[in-house]
Amino acid sequence: MSKISIKSAPSIEYGECVRIANGSIDLVVTVGTGPRIIRFGFTGGPNEFCSGVQNITPVEDDFWYIHGGHRFWHSPENMPRSYMPDNDPVQWEEISNGIRVVQKVEPWVQIQKEMEITMCPDSNKVRVMHRLTNKNAWPIELSAWGLSVMAPGGKEIIPQPNKDTGLLPNRVLSLWPYTKMNDPRVYWGDKYITLTHDPSMEAPFKIGLSNEHGFAAYFNHGNLFILRYKHQKDATYPDFGVSYETYTTDFMVEMETLSPLTKLPPDGKLEHLEEWELVGGVDMPDNDEDKIQEIASKFII
Repeated sequence: MSKISIKSAPSIEYGECVRIANGSIDLVVTVGTGPRIIRFGFTGGPNEFCSGVQNITPVEDDFWYIHGGHRFWHSPENMPRSYMPDNDPVQWEEISNGIRVVQKVEPWVQIQKEMEITMCPDSNKVRVMHRLTNKNAWPIELSAWGLSVMAPGGKEIIPQPNKDTGLLPNRVLSLWPYTKMNDPRVYWGDKYITLTHDPSMEAPFKIGLSNEHGFAAYFNHGNLFILRYKHQKDATYPDFGVSYETYTTDFMVEMETLSPLTKLPPDGKLEHLEEWELVGGVDMPDNDEDKIQEIASKFII
């Protein structure tokens, strides 16, 4: 059985970081800023996340940097609330097979973010528990929101809801004002929606859906990144009722999961779990849904 290694990994770009590895996969968590998971991949292999991005958003008297990797927000999206800068060091400690990182209470917003990041010692799996704590003196309603910024050049697959509801509709699809239904990057399949990254297209594209299957996947570098979470039936979700969102522009694809909207009392906590898995030696499919289903049945479902 492999043993988890947790070591300091200073970075010129991100400051102090911590590397978690099991001999097969590794990830890097920023602790000099964040919390962010800036790298995830096979040891010695490419980063499955996009990193080194320098897009800057002014917020109040500071700046928010996208950086890349996996970040933790709360929804519904709002400026400046969602974009509170995360440029300060975080507290961190080792836990079983991983670390816990805790951000300072966000100024003005009065929300505290925390992530518990653990790695399986003998498989290519990672668990990320996102936790929000309401430090306001009054209740607030919000959703925990995990966003993974994926490296360019890949293809995402998202399962279509397939529950037979007879004469009633069986899915919700949210569209943003800039989203074009005829965007060539998206394929509206019967079983799957696919989104192929195109570095020549800067125009943004974003959709959200009620992903009742609770998974999505991204093909890149000859690998398959699988993202799993729990979609809660009959719960109320943000953005017209969607638990999964995806966004792309010229330098990345974002895979985004959301918890149900929850009213938190003062000092109340909200948790949202994502599970990641990395499978090597899986070629990127075309938009043949039978082929996609074959891969999904073998590795995901």
